[in-house]
Amino acid sequence: MADRKPCKVCNFTRQKSYGLVVPSLEELKTKGSECLGFTPSDLVTVVLEDDGTIVADEAYFLCLPTNTKFMLLHEKEMWSPLRRLDGGTAWMARDSMMLESDTVDAALLAAPWWDLALQLKQDLASVILMSEEDLQSLVDVPCPELASALGFSKQKTENLQETLQRVLDRREEERQSKELLQLFLKAVDKEEGSQRETRRPSEEGAGSMDVTDGMDQASEFMSRTLMVLKGKTSPETRLSTEDLQMVVSKGVEVMQQVLGWERVRTLSLLQACEAELSRRLQQVQAVQSMRGSREPSSEKKLEEEGKGSSN
Repeated sequence: MADRKPCKVCNFTRQKSYGLVVPSLEELKTKGSECLGFTPSDLVTVVLEDDGTIVADEAYFLCLPTNTKFMLLHEKEMWSPLRRLDGGTAWMARDSMMLESDTVDAALLAAPWWDLALQLKQDLASVILMSEEDLQSLVDVPCPELASALGFSKQKTENLQETLQRVLDRREEERQSKELLQLFLKAVDKEEGSQRETRRPSEEGAGSMDVTDGMDQASEFMSRTLMVLKGKTSPETRLSTEDLQMVVSKGVEVMQQVLGWERVRTLSLLQACEAELSRRLQQVQAVQSMRGSREPSSEKKLEEEGKGSSN
């Protein structure tokens, strides 16, 4: 039996790296696949980690120096050169471990958040694609450990964790707002359905009653009205006069519950609706005034025409 050769193996992302002592290329494939989590049925290709040279010959494998680093690829994985950050790859030392060919110490495996930290180290923008569970795991990591994994200073790591927490908080707020709006729209649809089935005269006067529950208030609005109010630019100009009167009559507190907005933003919208409603009422009054001024002249003209016909 050939002498055992010390060597190293990693996956194609280089995020997992292990040390092995194996007697042959075939044993390297077998034990390396076990360490990297490949299944026994996976077809594995061995390449040199530094330049991607395929190692398929046993004699060539035995001629390579000790501690050569190999990369194991399966399926459609392809070798790619290492993108160096901070001028080196010292961060990989955490994942490296020396294992005998017949021994795998599971206790030495990296923590679940380790791969996430490496993703951030390579590209901070990857936080956009992380799930809330992933973000929470990075927030919960002790700051010194995360700083060591990222190669950041303690202050920079604290700032990063605070940023991740803000991202989590914003996602939670967005989810709650979405769920609230969905409840509102369901209530609106249910209310419209019941109104189409039967309309009672007493319901027409019920609109003037004060209702404090946000869900009941939301049911008084049409879906289109809610969508217009949540528009980005001048929603008050797109509502009918009847809708404007309803919005203004409800007041700030009720509209806050219906829209799910903060008080300042809701108050600004109500003021815009009041101004638009006042402008329309002034236009109506002006038209009525013009009609009133023309009516006497019309009557006088009819009298003169009547006199002319009698003569």
